[in-house]
Amino acid sequence: MLTDQDLKRIEAEGLTREKVIAQMELFRSGSFPVTLSRPCTIDDGIVVLAAEDEKECVRIYEEASQKGRVMKFVPASGAASRMFQDWIRFRQKEAFPSDEEELRFYEDIKKYAFYGDLRDVLQRDGFDIDTLIARKRSDEIFDYILTLRGLHYAFLPKALLKFHVYADRNRTSLEEHLVEAALYARDQSGTCRIHFTVSEEHEPLVRDYLAGIQGRYEDRHGVTFHVEISTQRSSTNTVAADSENRPFRDKAGTLVFRPGGHGALLENLNDLNGDIVMVKNIDNVVQDRLKSQTVFYEKVLGGYLLKLQRESFIYLEKLSTGVQSADTLSRAGSFCRDKFCVGFPKDFDGMSNEKKRKFIFKKLNRPIRVCGMVKNEGEPGGGPFWVEGNGIQTLQIIEAAQIDWSSEDQRKTWGASTHFNPVDIACGIRDFQSQKFDLKTFVDDKSYIISKKFQDGLEMRALELPGLWNGSMAHWNTVFVEVPIETFNPVKTVYDLLRPQHLPN
Repeated sequence: MLTDQDLKRIEAEGLTREKVIAQMELFRSGSFPVTLSRPCTIDDGIVVLAAEDEKECVRIYEEASQKGRVMKFVPASGAASRMFQDWIRFRQKEAFPSDEEELRFYEDIKKYAFYGDLRDVLQRDGFDIDTLIARKRSDEIFDYILTLRGLHYAFLPKALLKFHVYADRNRTSLEEHLVEAALYARDQSGTCRIHFTVSEEHEPLVRDYLAGIQGRYEDRHGVTFHVEISTQRSSTNTVAADSENRPFRDKAGTLVFRPGGHGALLENLNDLNGDIVMVKNIDNVVQDRLKSQTVFYEKVLGGYLLKLQRESFIYLEKLSTGVQSADTLSRAGSFCRDKFCVGFPKDFDGMSNEKKRKFIFKKLNRPIRVCGMVKNEGEPGGGPFWVEGNGIQTLQIIEAAQIDWSSEDQRKTWGASTHFNPVDIACGIRDFQSQKFDLKTFVDDKSYIISKKFQDGLEMRALELPGLWNGSMAHWNTVFVEVPIETFNPVKTVYDLLRPQHLPN
């Protein structure tokens, strides 16, 4: 079904004919829903650290940070268009859905951190914002917020949107991440390592913005930022299919490719020359007055990872030398079960010591992630679960799209979840010999997602790669630690910027 023109299009994406055919086979096979056993709860998959343990973790983390072992990794590839979906719709319809919605818009507009920029671009073109508000001229206001006529916020990445108001300068989410890095990711020389992933179309804008503001925060915090930027590669895009699982084509007859979801960023994470990597989304930031708690628990997560890693490496050193005593194998096995919740096969006790050694070594010698989990208060997104697979239960972060919603049992299990994944993850990506893991070898390849989309009024099927903290990390050693809900402050819609944690006192 692939023409010479198709092959040229495939090559331009950085893909191969074989890879595209393999992706088409996935559409025909369909997705593989996970089987939830039960939600992770306190003392059943979720660790709650005592205050003394938290302080010890902070100390361990700070020692490692001083040695330059820590890097901050911020997925920031998405455009902000989803944040403004309501306003885009209001603008298209030239009307608010209700008088209350209209009144709230005009009452709140001055609270946003981008209000000053909006006022300035309107004034540049001869408009007075107070007059537009008084006359309820939402058409001009929306145009100057959303389009190239003004701030162009419907196009920009979230990284470059003004989130917070300060006395001296209102900050973007990118700037807030720089400040966070200065507070918990500096080494003894004052160097802070931070990596942003951005979309290819936004890369020049982000680089230009960084060049203009980086020095300000270096001077303020007495640090030097070592900033890396990478883009989501087109070679991680996936071909779209039509309703009959044939390659989807646009009106010109050209194959359509779509971004492979945040799982595509595994390539970016795998390319890092890092050791301890702290992963946090671009929109999860707070005002300075609230940063102390956020910074404290970043250090707790990182320190707990280092503590587990240290003990794991001791066992790996021993196990790597050959056959071990029954006592060493027993203690190493208990560590696997108790700390990483590793499931052992039913016939493990009957294995020879050498087979036990190989099994435990393989289970321990893999990347480690310590994931902060907050109590579920109704935010949309995934959570921590015990998942069945090949007769063994494992700890996984699961999204709603991964389960079988036709199963009443699975729906009930999903609904019983007590905790939520805020994407606050400490990652150990080097082995006991300080060699980088090839993270691509720890992916659950069957955890892809097929979703329904529309283009030009036609239905198409889209393929998402295993999610970065879902299937892409499925075979990592995983630990879930409860952290306060105050550490989770996402901005998914523009209205979230009006929450107390994003407003000045």
